[in-house]
Amino acid sequence: MHALNVEKVTKAYGANRALDGIDLQLRTGEFVALLGPNGAGKSTLMQLLTGLFVPDLGRIDVLGVDMGIDAPRALAGLGVVFQQMALDLDLTVQANLSFHARLHGMSNFHLRERTAQCLADVGLSDHGKTVVRTLSGGNRRKVELARAMLHQPQLLLMDEATVGLDIASRQQLMQRVRSLQQREQVAILWATHLAEEASQADRVIVLHRGRVRFEGPVDALLSSTECEDIETAFMRLTEA
Repeated sequence: MHALNVEKVTKAYGANRALDGIDLQLRTGEFVALLGPNGAGKSTLMQLLTGLFVPDLGRIDVLGVDMGIDAPRALAGLGVVFQQMALDLDLTVQANLSFHARLHGMSNFHLRERTAQCLADVGLSDHGKTVVRTLSGGNRRKVELARAMLHQPQLLLMDEATVGLDIASRQQLMQRVRSLQQREQVAILWATHLAEEASQADRVIVLHRGRVRFEGPVDALLSSTECEDIETAFMRLTEA
């Protein structure tokens, strides 16, 4: 069973086709970079995968569940770090996590256990009582990652999660996510417009103008475009 299966998905806004019949799959435990310039359709795809909108055509299965038939069950196995921060700045880290846990029906015992584990995973074990507003941008993102993993999802969506972060914070976040992937075998779809972030993925999907322009390992991307680096290959696939 695929962690994610997208078949012939189309989404239009008036005359603009943000997604034009795309197909993509993620296997269990796989790290896939969704690489595309601004306006490629990445955000639209994330909105469909998180149930904010529904496709005009096509089908989306999350963990074997058709979102068009049973979206709540499909979304229950999904963790998300959105492009725009979605934390309550005036609450503590612990309070933000507790609110999320209750939405997923977690018991108090399970919440305490998972909170300790998830904060340790992102290097914030001593920040449970810290008000989020006082944290740096990089640490706020780590809190969002801890929250996304709290209910032990099998599929994690990272939607341009490094936007606004400095290089060191971006690298730390990537390292944390990769560590979680390897330990918990969670499938990860990492949406980005930064080619260097895609270089660490198991597979790369290049999205441009609502269509998949390439799908495969980084070495296959370089070979097919006859380029020496991923940035040049990315530019070549998206220049027209």
